[in-house]
Amino acid sequence: MRNAESMKMREIGTRRAFLRAAVAVSAAVAFPTDVRAQDRGRPTPACGDSGLTPRQTEGPYYTPRTPMRASLVETGMGGTRLVVEGVVLSAACTPIPNALLDFWQADDRGEYDNAGYRLRGHQVTDERGRYRLVTIVPGNYPGRTRHIHVKVAAPGRSPLTTQLYFPDEPNNRRDGLYVPELVMKVRDRPQEGKVGAFDFVLDVRSS
Repeated sequence: MRNAESMKMREIGTRRAFLRAAVAVSAAVAFPTDVRAQDRGRPTPACGDSGLTPRQTEGPYYTPRTPMRASLVETGMGGTRLVVEGVVLSAACTPIPNALLDFWQADDRGEYDNAGYRLRGHQVTDERGRYRLVTIVPGNYPGRTRHIHVKVAAPGRSPLTTQLYFPDEPNNRRDGLYVPELVMKVRDRPQEGKVGAFDFVLDVRSS
């Protein structure tokens, strides 16, 4: 009798274990715990791992119809010379030729020219999507860290308005607009100033 009861209990236990295993397998299929499955709701980053270039405020100092020029440096202008180079890319990482870049910035004392076009100018990318800006390192002014304003537009598209920042600036962490995704890579060039690099990625699927 006891043997029969024992066999029956083992049978019930086996059935319960089987049911638990079946439920677990079903749950795993319906709700996979794989990290990649958990991330399916997130969009794939555009253009490699960098994503799209963040938008930023235009600010109060923008002036339209600037001169077309790649160098903003003028005779007698103070400040440390800066060359900024890079590429304008689509979301698919393809270069965008003839993209428009319109730059404006403060001088080395943190002052803007709101009457003329000093330290203001626009240019277009070459056939490989490249741009090169010759300017100076802008100064700080109350409430803001060093930055350069820019509007970037693919041909026939609305512009992206954003700002470029400098690495290791003490005022970066105190500037409410600063975001690390917009920091340029900057290095010193002996006896010539500084060289910065930044690639813009626009929300464009084809150029």
